Amino acid sequence: MVAMRFLVGGFCRAMSATVQARPRGLVYEKHGEPDRVLQLKDVSLPELGASGVHVRMLAAPINPSDINMIQGSYAVLPDFPAVGGNEGVGEVVQVGSNVTSLKPGDLVIPADAGLGTWRTEAVFEVEKLLKIPPDIPLMSAATLGVNPCTALRMLSDFVTLKPGDSVIQNAANSGAGQAVIQIAAAKGIKTINVVRDRPNFQELSDRLKSLGADCVITEEALRKPEMKDLFQKIPKPLLALDAVGGKNATEMLRHLQHKGTMVTYGGMSKQPVMIPVSVLIFKDVRLRGFWMTQWKKDNAQNKEKLSGMIADLCALIRKGQLAAPACQEVPLPDYQIALKAATTPYVTAKQVLRM
Repeated sequence: MVAMRFLVGGFCRAMSATVQARPRGLVYEKHGEPDRVLQLKDVSLPELGASGVHVRMLAAPINPSDINMIQGSYAVLPDFPAVGGNEGVGEVVQVGSNVTSLKPGDLVIPADAGLGTWRTEAVFEVEKLLKIPPDIPLMSAATLGVNPCTALRMLSDFVTLKPGDSVIQNAANSGAGQAVIQIAAAKGIKTINVVRDRPNFQELSDRLKSLGADCVITEEALRKPEMKDLFQKIPKPLLALDAVGGKNATEMLRHLQHKGTMVTYGGMSKQPVMIPVSVLIFKDVRLRGFWMTQWKKDNAQNKEKLSGMIADLCALIRKGQLAAPACQEVPLPDYQIALKAATTPYVTAKQVLRM
């Protein structure tokens, strides 16, 4: 695991100003398993035009949604041929004649999904990009646009939480889960974090607690009567965040406060969310769904709101209250290694392609 100790801006200044003569990217021309359909190929760059921005990509992570998109099971699918990747950070090389919000040397992240970030260079329309400060660590910048944004929106948009309140979440060791822990801790909100049992559970628990987690339990513990002892120390949660579905989500629902809310944003178990009738009748719980891509589409015309969200997250990063998930950097030509690790159970390091 490589520890990143320099900032994006410093990295960019250290790079050669010469752009590669042959941009390359991970291209697929049909849906299927990523290790079979992705190929590292030369990619052409369109004309810059009046509103185009030529970007040199620096780093881009592999997220579950990226895998789903290539498999053809995601809600938004690109036209073929397509370049993989929905998140990452790049440096502006050149801008079109009508572009005034960006200049060469600026750092940018995608404003929406589907841009295809697993490539060395690209030309994007200016409205598809968000500028970020130059003093953000590289791995934090590369992983800023999806999980931290998802965590912040879910903690802010569904329930009014105040310091001392609690949130329960599953998949707590995921990128989104780690962001929830840190953002909640910065706001004084307690977190109960559910993870799958594993041989290195104590090591994982210690790491999540070092990020600010108040309690880390297994899925099995979630179902045991001893949970009542936990709520002697931590108040019952007002909000549950579900990335798993199935029985795990059902058990979290049982522990919500009266009129609590569960937000489902993923379905890792590929099982439906089963709602006990008693929970609906006697607890009057609320069930909501959240998709960051849709939120960005709904707010595409409100660049101030998008930029404000990024600014809030960057402020937490600067304060040391929001760190990137543990990352494993992999050179782009070794993408098959990264894909294998990204789809292997219990591998907690985020795979990040370095361009």
